Amino acid sequence: MRVVQVCRRAVAVATLSASAALFVNVAPAQAETPGSLISVEAQPDGWHGVSGGSVLEYWMRGSDGTPRQASGALFVPQGTPPATGWPVIAYDHGTSGLGAGCGGQSDPAGHPYQQIRSKEDQLIQRMLDQGFAVVAPDYLGLGRFDTGPHPYLEVASEATATIDLLRAARTTHSELSRTWAVLGVSQGGQAALGTGHLQATYAPDLDFRGTIAIDPESDVEKVLPLAGPVIPTVPGTDGAMSFFVSILAGLRAARPDVHVDDYLTPQGRAVLDSVGTLCLDGITDRVRGLGVGDLLARPLAEEPIRSALDQYLTVPTSGYNAPILLLLNVTDTTVPSPLHAALAAQFAANGVDFQTVTGTGKHTQLNPAMQAAIDTFLNRIKTTPSQP
Repeated sequence: MRVVQVCRRAVAVATLSASAALFVNVAPAQAETPGSLISVEAQPDGWHGVSGGSVLEYWMRGSDGTPRQASGALFVPQGTPPATGWPVIAYDHGTSGLGAGCGGQSDPAGHPYQQIRSKEDQLIQRMLDQGFAVVAPDYLGLGRFDTGPHPYLEVASEATATIDLLRAARTTHSELSRTWAVLGVSQGGQAALGTGHLQATYAPDLDFRGTIAIDPESDVEKVLPLAGPVIPTVPGTDGAMSFFVSILAGLRAARPDVHVDDYLTPQGRAVLDSVGTLCLDGITDRVRGLGVGDLLARPLAEEPIRSALDQYLTVPTSGYNAPILLLLNVTDTTVPSPLHAALAAQFAANGVDFQTVTGTGKHTQLNPAMQAAIDTFLNRIKTTPSQP
């Protein structure tokens, strides 16, 4: 595993060096506008298992509101586009780590799990086959630019990474329509919901049609305040611990004003210092055998971190202006199903236009009914006239 990680980091460093050279050549300061393009690089047939792929480097709005460099992928269907252009699906990926090169979209070889990458590529191919172009952000910090640890599960920067990539793609590919929707899985499901909410004010000039969220992360901010120094180590929770430290490392990077280190033991600070450049498999190795009590010196119920976690993590549960399709596995253990139920209940209480289709599979697994619901949702986008 260590050899794999070293090789992956070497690839990421080489990629970052090339990206830096590209950026030097672009340079008026006024170009550093979120949604503007830095570079576009066409990829050979077979990249991500499809044809018509490109890597885009672009500017996005970061956690502090300033422009940040980011990267992602664009896929365009083969053939002649419709008169109004190819409608676009923004694809938001699931958890992949915290370091540069871990996003798996601009560099598919960097994805920590081949099986997940294969499923993502199949999903992208399916959307292309249905006549949609696809944009897929790495998210801030996970692509070709070493901007520090990815702000894991920060709803705001996930959404701006997605919308700003779409804007950048449309500046270089005139065959892309104004009509678009967003689909995401796991962390990407949370990102998709955040995107579907933010677009109403961040991109009102585009024709947004809705959100598909597959087993999205939600309501973790309601659970985290229970964490504190007295929580014992529980065997077999390395996966959950990798998510826990990723949230804290992301919050520390995005919100230095919160002073996350004040809540950590010396061991906790050492762990967060070491995971910020790692992909998910490396993070899981780093926390193996550790528990919450090993890392925390103070409860997360204390201020200011409790309020900061609310602002950083919370999925909006009202204020959407387009329909939502929630695909939820009631047997999910990665995002425990009670959290899915809580999200659906909040949507219902707030009058959100949403539909839920459930399954009994593993996290993000799609049964035939779920897949049929996606196809119906996407077909409605294509057959409904574009909005002025």
